[in-house]
Amino acid sequence: MSAPVRSASARTAPTGFSAAQIRLHWIVAILIAAQYILHDAISEAWHAIRRGEEFAFDPMVASHVFGGILVLLLVIWRLALRARRGAPPPPDKEPAALKLAAAATHLGLYALMVLMPVSGMAAWFGRVDLAAEAHEAMRIILLALIALHIAGALYHQFVLKTDVLNRMRKPG
Repeated sequence: MSAPVRSASARTAPTGFSAAQIRLHWIVAILIAAQYILHDAISEAWHAIRRGEEFAFDPMVASHVFGGILVLLLVIWRLALRARRGAPPPPDKEPAALKLAAAATHLGLYALMVLMPVSGMAAWFGRVDLAAEAHEAMRIILLALIALHIAGALYHQFVLKTDVLNRMRKPG
């Protein structure tokens, strides 16, 4: 007879992220960086298609499209792991305002990591102009949240000296 499964709220929060959560974090980070690098190719292709021009296969464009789909799938996996395993709590002595900012930033990052691929697919495969416009606007917001996320991690590490960076380097 196996032990009953406890809900996420009933179990203790982990002290760190699992190896799978860490790997997924860094793989998704690299894929998102690649999406920004591949932006010009997909943007040019989109505008050519919207002008009614013929568009030949371009591996850079395909890489952006399939990279976005891969980001979506990996983020869904990340969210499933997070729901099942949880995430470490903020450092004990962190001010409430920083906890709120961190939670809002993470929520925004996860939302955009889902909405960006969905809007991109709606634009590319469905030729939905509004989805393309939303995708472009979210691109700037995502970049700002990524910068905030990195700045927050560095602030924690070097100013507050909470050692939070180790949570994304070593499984806990």
